[in-house]
Amino acid sequence: MDPTKKFNGYAEDYTAGRPGYASALIDWFYSDCGLSRDSVIADIGSGTGKFAVSFLKRGNEVYCVEPNDDMRAEAERELNGFLNFHSVRGGAEDTTLPSCFADLITTAQAFHWFDADKFRSECKRIIKDGGKVALIWNVRDRSDGINRDLYEVFSGYCPDFRGFSGGIKKDDPRIREFFRGRYDHLSFANPLYYDKQKFIARCLSGSYSIKEGETGYDRYMEELVGVFDRYSENGIVTIANDSVAYIGSVGQ
Repeated sequence: MDPTKKFNGYAEDYTAGRPGYASALIDWFYSDCGLSRDSVIADIGSGTGKFAVSFLKRGNEVYCVEPNDDMRAEAERELNGFLNFHSVRGGAEDTTLPSCFADLITTAQAFHWFDADKFRSECKRIIKDGGKVALIWNVRDRSDGINRDLYEVFSGYCPDFRGFSGGIKKDDPRIREFFRGRYDHLSFANPLYYDKQKFIARCLSGSYSIKEGETGYDRYMEELVGVFDRYSENGIVTIANDSVAYIGSVGQ
């Protein structure tokens, strides 16, 4: 399947269930990466705007590039109150943005879907001199019991499941090659807290998740509810998670 189609029908669950990112990570861009309120940001594969909103709130002009119509429309509904939000119909390999345009290029929970070589070429085209590219994920701690149990459920019911975050690993070869081995790796704690409704929405928002009407869906839902019930305290589950980023240049 065309990767840009994988999130058809997931936008509402994505908005309801997907987490934001550690505030310490966002702070780092301004304190250590040279970002200012005047910096122009291109967020590629921006989905419903979960990552972009942190920069929008600080006043940056953010160009959210998203190829999936459902996800882009949801972002436009969620973010239309920000005058500095710009919705762009485009993809990682063809953003449609002008050359030498962005001070910072970001992509959150999306790089593993891209043609990395073509994305790198597009980044080189649209980045300003001295600009950086940041590849970002929320990464679950696999040693956490609830994450181990969810991994088993997804592996058992979801044929497209390749692991959390698309199976991307720390210092993954795809990341090393993209940056030609020269990048900074950052990690900030970002534990996730969900009530049952948001927990189910988060589980169903995965591109790998089966949908209602597909084989095994009812049992799949029972398993997810069972995981929630095993780990919840006072109606809330806590999921061990970190916001991680790989940041470097693509000019070399």
